[in-house]
Amino acid sequence: MKKPTLFLLIVMLVIACTVFSQPIKKERLKVFVDCNSTYCDLTFIRTEINIVDFVLDRLAADVHVLITSQQLGSGASQYQMIFFGQQSFKNTIDTLLCNSSPNTTESEIRDLQVQYIKVGLLSYIAKKGYLQDVTVGMKLNKADSGKTQAKTNQATIDKWNYWVYRVNANGNVNADKNYNSNRLSLNISANRITDKWKLNLRADANRNNSVYTYENTSGGIEKIKVNNSGWSAYHRLVKSLGEHWSVGYEASAYNSIFSNIKTSVTIGPAIEYAIFPYKNVTTRFFTFQYGINYKKNNYYDTTLYLKKNENLGYQYLNANLSFNQKWGTFSTSINYLAYFHDLSVNNFNVYLNADVRITGGLSFYTYAYGGLVHDQLYLPKGDASINDVLARRRQLASDFNFNMGFGISYRFGSILNNFVNPRLDGVNN
Repeated sequence: MKKPTLFLLIVMLVIACTVFSQPIKKERLKVFVDCNSTYCDLTFIRTEINIVDFVLDRLAADVHVLITSQQLGSGASQYQMIFFGQQSFKNTIDTLLCNSSPNTTESEIRDLQVQYIKVGLLSYIAKKGYLQDVTVGMKLNKADSGKTQAKTNQATIDKWNYWVYRVNANGNVNADKNYNSNRLSLNISANRITDKWKLNLRADANRNNSVYTYENTSGGIEKIKVNNSGWSAYHRLVKSLGEHWSVGYEASAYNSIFSNIKTSVTIGPAIEYAIFPYKNVTTRFFTFQYGINYKKNNYYDTTLYLKKNENLGYQYLNANLSFNQKWGTFSTSINYLAYFHDLSVNNFNVYLNADVRITGGLSFYTYAYGGLVHDQLYLPKGDASINDVLARRRQLASDFNFNMGFGISYRFGSILNNFVNPRLDGVNN
C-alpha cells in the first residue's frame, strides 16, 4: 500500500474515533405551563423543577401543560392537568387529576400541583435522556402501606353525609371629610353535592349606609343619607339524568330597598341539556337551560304601573358555552327572559369573555356584557331627585346596559423562563 494512502486511512480513522468518542449533546425538555383559567404559582413551579426549560412561547414547547379546575361538592377543588406533546412528541396526550381538601392552603395546593406536574413530565424527561438525573420514590413505609390497603378495601364513610356548611361575615368602613360609609354582610350556606343530586341552601343579609356631606348654594352644610340594605334566601335541588340531562327546581326570596322590593318570592322548575358530557366541564362546556317561574312581588312604593303588589309568571332560556384549550380560554352566555302576561316585558343579555393566544407571542383578550332591559316592573312612580341620581339611592329606568374592555399584547425576545429573582420586588417605583 502506498504511503499517502496509508496516511489518509490513519487520518480518517483518527477523525472517526474523535467524532464517535464525543458525548451526545442532550437537549433539555421545553415546557409551557398554562394556568390561565385557574390558580397556580408559576414561580414556585420553576423553583421546584429545574431539570427542564420553562418557555414563554407555547409553540416552542415540547410539552404544553394545561391546568384547569372545578369545584367539588365539599368546597374543595379538582385540578385537571393535560400534557400535550409537541415537536417530537406530537400526538402524545396524557391527563392527570388531583383533588385538594376543603381546607387546603395555597401552599399545599402548589405542592400538590408540582407533584403531579413532575409525574406527568417524567416520561418526556426520560425520552430526552435525563432520567439518570431524576430520583423517583414510590415506596410507602409499612405503617402507611397498611393504612392505604385498609382504605382501599372498604367504602369511604362520610360522617357529614356530604353536607358542607359555611358561615361568612365581613364589613368595612370608609371615611373622609365629605363622605363616609359602612357595610356589613352575613352569608350562611349549606350544600350537599353527589354525582346524582345537588342541593343548595343559602341566605344573605347586608347593610350599606352612606352619608354625603356638601355645601349648598347658600353656604350651608347639607347631608344625604343613603341606605341600600337588603337580604336574600335561595334554594335549589337538581337531579342528574345521565351524562347530558339534568332536571330540578329553584326557590328564592329577597328584599332590596334600592330596587323598591319589599319582598319578592320566586319558585319554579327547570331542565338542562349538555351538548358535551358533564365530565368534560374543565375543558369544554355547552348547555341549554329552560325554566318556568312564578313570582310574587310586594313593593315599598307604588310602581310605574300603579302596583303595590302583583303575581307574575315568566319563562327563561339560557345558553352557556366555555372552552379551556391550548389556544386560550373562551366563555359566553346568552340569556332571555319574558313574562307570560305580556311578552314585550322581557330581558335579553349576552356575556362574552375571551383570552386567545394568536401566535407564540401575540395574544388578545376581551370581555363584553350587554343587554336589552324591558322588565323593570318594580320601579317606583314619580321622578327621581338629583340627590337620588347622584347618590344612587334608588334604581332608575333604563332600556339597555353595556360594558366592554379589550387589550392586545405582543412579547418577543428570549423564550426561556427558568430563573426566579425576587430582589427588590417589594419596592414601590
